[in-house]
Amino acid sequence: MGQVMFIVWRESVEALLVVGILYAWLKNGDVAARRGLPYLWGGVVAGVVLAAALGAALLGFSELLSGDAQTYFQIAIVLIAAVLIVQMVFWMRKHGRTLKKEMESSMQASYDSGNWWGVFVLVMLAIAREGSETAVFLYGIGLGQQDASTASLVLAGVIGFGLAFLTFYLLQLGGKIFSWRRFFQVTEVILLLLASGLLVTGVEKLFDVLLESSDMLASADWTMTLTAPVWDTSMLLDDSTTLGSLVSTLTGYRARPALLSVIVYALYWAVVCSALYRKPQPQPKRQEAV
Repeated sequence: MGQVMFIVWRESVEALLVVGILYAWLKNGDVAARRGLPYLWGGVVAGVVLAAALGAALLGFSELLSGDAQTYFQIAIVLIAAVLIVQMVFWMRKHGRTLKKEMESSMQASYDSGNWWGVFVLVMLAIAREGSETAVFLYGIGLGQQDASTASLVLAGVIGFGLAFLTFYLLQLGGKIFSWRRFFQVTEVILLLLASGLLVTGVEKLFDVLLESSDMLASADWTMTLTAPVWDTSMLLDDSTTLGSLVSTLTGYRARPALLSVIVYALYWAVVCSALYRKPQPQPKRQEAV
């Protein structure tokens, strides 16, 4: 439930940021600028519809499948969700500082041409992107919470959405401690931890399916080595408890992790950290023509 709340909260705040920037530009402009407001709200509605359609398509397609096909599809969604979360973090790190300037430049172009359909498309794509990512994330997280009731998951989503409006309001007030920069710094760490949990869960489920479908693979010595627990920290935090399950889904924590899980977890953070702290390559100097 906590994972669902966090994803809805984080993605909703990001969507509200886009809408808020565009709304402020149009609302504070002249009469000609305010003509773009209907296109803004139309884009919001269209984006929500597109995101809802993707969520319905995911559920519908999953229901059409059965047996191993459905299992592999669900595992693929979990792994895709992990990749998308990491991609989203790096995209915001690259475009976060210039996002407002880029959107306002687009708004100015629409204002100069008098054609507000560009605003409609911009908002629709922004909302659809955030909403579709949310749908994929929630589908992937939901597979790891099959014991959770639908009502509790819906309640978590509603709470997350309400918290997003409160967060957006507080961030708009400004402040050194609770600022947009601090918000993205903290949430990107949580998102990367969540992605690690999804990745480990997806790989574990995939390996279990492969073992069940192949007696030869299940009896191999190297598979037994990969599935054997490396350590046991259940005395400190058991991942079968409520708190342990929450920590497990958010971070990939395992009280008795198999060697395979440890390897996947270590490789994930090695790749992510190397990408985060990689220094940009210096541009080669152009030689002046003689």
